[in-house]
Amino acid sequence: MRILSIQSSVSYGHVGNSAAVFPLQRIGVEVMPVFTVCFSNHTGYGSWRGPMLSGDDVREIVTGIEERGGLENVDAVLSGYQGGSSIGDAILDAVDRVKRHSPDAIYACDPVLGNAKSGCHVAPEVQDLIRDRVVPRADLITPNQFELGFITGTSPDTLESTLDAVDRARELGPATVLVTSLQRPDRPVGADDEPAAIEMLAVTDDGAWLVETPRLPLKRNGSGDVTAALFTAHLRGSGDAAVALSRTAASVFELLERTLAAGSRELQLVESQEAYVHPARTFEARRVR
Repeated sequence: MRILSIQSSVSYGHVGNSAAVFPLQRIGVEVMPVFTVCFSNHTGYGSWRGPMLSGDDVREIVTGIEERGGLENVDAVLSGYQGGSSIGDAILDAVDRVKRHSPDAIYACDPVLGNAKSGCHVAPEVQDLIRDRVVPRADLITPNQFELGFITGTSPDTLESTLDAVDRARELGPATVLVTSLQRPDRPVGADDEPAAIEMLAVTDDGAWLVETPRLPLKRNGSGDVTAALFTAHLRGSGDAAVALSRTAASVFELLERTLAAGSRELQLVESQEAYVHPARTFEARRVR
């Protein structure tokens, strides 16, 4: 399997390609990473150093890959955070190029916009780019529940309203939607009044599946990038959304569990490498439609 992954890169820690590439390689995927930024660390620290690449820079790199024949036999183009229309245009151009050489390739987009607690944390230009131009071109999107609502102009909270929102998203273009953090008010809560479990929902033409894992008391930058990457690879490899959902949930849960045990602000990405291939636990996806 071969994936062209166009995302950010950091030297310290794990987000973007610095989170997605190693887990993909560990499960046997040939990854061609193209960087959109080369930062010292992710922006959650409040300060960072290093350059942003332009859309023209990204096009040049993709052109070089194309000249080597690297866009042949590509299974997927993967993208995450998009800092502006220049990068967005370059990514969409890369998708077009890949599909000319590899007609069966899919475009898997993580539509990074924000979350329920902080709202949208990207510029209005990026909001419009993702909703109006990128999502309609994608074959697979991996929004969280807030991002799903933003894309579809809805406020999903129950399973039924989330499924309805996914149907609206799929009408825009993507055949497959993975909702990466479904939280419902009717679910049990823990002693801290937070949900006791986190669910992910995958919907394709063949149906809808839900998987549940215990909620861990942490959130770490980059976990969504790992989730999108593994689900894309497992879906392309198995052709089965339920299998891809179950495998992804097990691997990401173990990664977060190890990160929590280490007390680390950064994902224990390398230390958790066996979890990508042989996770210790199994979380079965159940059909909900």
